[in-house]
Amino acid sequence: MFTKKTVLSFAASALLTLSFSSVLSAAAPSTLTVEGITQQAKQDAGTGTHITLLHTNDVHAHATEATPYMGYAKLSGIANLYREANPNTLLLDDGDQIHGTSFATLVKGESVIQTMNLMGYTAMEPGNHEFDYGYDRLLELSKMANFPIISSNIVEKDGTAPFEPYIIREVDGVKIGIFGLETPETAYKTNPKNVTDVEFTDPAVAAKKMVAELQGKVDVIVALGHLGMDQSSTDTSLKVVKEVPGIDVFIDGHSHTLLENGQTENGTLIASTGEYGEHMGVVDLWVDGGKVTKKQAYVLDEKAAANVTPDPKVAALVDSIQESQKSILEETVAESSVKLDGERTKVRAGETNLGDLLTDAMRKTAGTDVAITNGGGIRASIAAGKVTKGDIITVLPFGNLIVSINVTGAELLAALNNGASDFPNEKGAFTQVSGMTYKIDTAKEKGKRVHSVTVGGKPLDLKATYSLATNDFMAVGGDEYTMFKGKAQTGIYGSLDEALIEYMQSLGKVNIQTDGRIAEAATPASSTGEATTPATPVKPVPAKPSTTKPATPAKPVPAKPSTTKPATPAKPTPAKPVPAASDVYVVKAGDTLYSIAVDHGTTWKVLRDLNDLTNAHWIYPGQKIKLPAATATVAS
Repeated sequence: MFTKKTVLSFAASALLTLSFSSVLSAAAPSTLTVEGITQQAKQDAGTGTHITLLHTNDVHAHATEATPYMGYAKLSGIANLYREANPNTLLLDDGDQIHGTSFATLVKGESVIQTMNLMGYTAMEPGNHEFDYGYDRLLELSKMANFPIISSNIVEKDGTAPFEPYIIREVDGVKIGIFGLETPETAYKTNPKNVTDVEFTDPAVAAKKMVAELQGKVDVIVALGHLGMDQSSTDTSLKVVKEVPGIDVFIDGHSHTLLENGQTENGTLIASTGEYGEHMGVVDLWVDGGKVTKKQAYVLDEKAAANVTPDPKVAALVDSIQESQKSILEETVAESSVKLDGERTKVRAGETNLGDLLTDAMRKTAGTDVAITNGGGIRASIAAGKVTKGDIITVLPFGNLIVSINVTGAELLAALNNGASDFPNEKGAFTQVSGMTYKIDTAKEKGKRVHSVTVGGKPLDLKATYSLATNDFMAVGGDEYTMFKGKAQTGIYGSLDEALIEYMQSLGKVNIQTDGRIAEAATPASSTGEATTPATPVKPVPAKPSTTKPATPAKPVPAKPSTTKPATPAKPTPAKPVPAASDVYVVKAGDTLYSIAVDHGTTWKVLRDLNDLTNAHWIYPGQKIKLPAATATVAS
């Protein structure tokens, strides 16, 4: 069954399509016990030796159990059950483990490596966030690990390979070759300064080399590929498996995609567990005579694992690490009378009050005309009430500094266009701003979508020079902000977390709401980025709903409104209620939600809300889209 949260990333080029015949249906055990696992395996059995691959990806140091996250002890408890049911079990990780919450960041990832050692991981492919503490620190952590960190397409500038490209493990007479692939996006999806000594080669080329190397040596070939399925990415798991036959299983990550029963492309079973330890992935293989006779995938969530006993040794280790960090993290540093929204699906696709608050803090700290930060750098929400240092660090775990540079109006416009290139789809580079407003026209081509920009309430002057506060990641070209790269820094300030704490303290009790800094509207005639009177009413861009809960909630307390406001914000227009549906449209190949909306005289937002879609591009041929009663027409 595909749930609302499931990402239907059955993509071909730039269009999502769906092929039910490619999805192998597999059921999780009805009861997650040794007996239940064994019974299910017998029911599903192919011929030959049974191998189980357990896998995780994009856990981002969510160490403790807190709905919907299962935490390391529960994940380890699941692994222990499967090992007891089938000794031919390996535990693999596909990257982005060692960064993301204070559990990891306070000790630069060492706590996660200690925990993974105790959990008994077989191998790990580093993700882009494994480089967040710097390349040298990753090498240090790799020496602390009791398991190999592998990658076949990470090379140093002199051609040296810092990690083993693959490993071979023999399990009950079956030889399994496992190789790693890292996303080339790491060059700008960590601070570019962290990877100046390494390069990331073409994953498809590396995969071809690995398959050629392993064929004849092993019975099963497994790729640990931190590539993902995002349509905005050039190098994806889908691209690799379509170009490289011979991979039996591809464990995917990076895009936080949830494939409940895997996806088969070109003979390769792709498996991915979503994010933050919400699921444990299970791939079952049967191998006979050196060939895979059957393979299937499924995932386990907290509901399936409700009766699983957390691993007591792992739980004790996590508790001891947290206890050592407790005094630092529990310090109350501010208060908020409202929830500060940093949900992934929102900060990467629209304005949020936390994005506003953070950029206001950056602009005040640096004393600049404007401030910009990337939505992908905001990693969690903060609940109303007392705000602790731990809350702030969880929101801003990267330790980035605020820097100021001077930019032209044209460069500022280019930066906004970079952030808006995938709108309304999520993008880590999406710009949260202060001291300015802008509008997005999704009908325009990428690079020309942003218009009607104001700075300090005045139209943007493309030839003028503006002072800009941003983070040190973006300032050196991270997230493809190449227009900032090479700019002389006019100031270097404290870290984002320190600036946010200081600014919140200056407000007394925070009570910030979004104020329409970012809006969606058609481009007025002759607009070149400078502000003009819009031809159509402006619709504010609230970010998409999310079911993800904040990683570190705080206790609510009453608060008084803040008196500090950003410069001349635009007033948002209240959103119109979603009309009732009276007809449906059946999605065809080539359709997008935007094109369907245009054809039927409505907007993609109305269709998204009417159909309860969590992402505007998660549609597929054959899907029925409800149409508003006022605009329903016969599908052509």
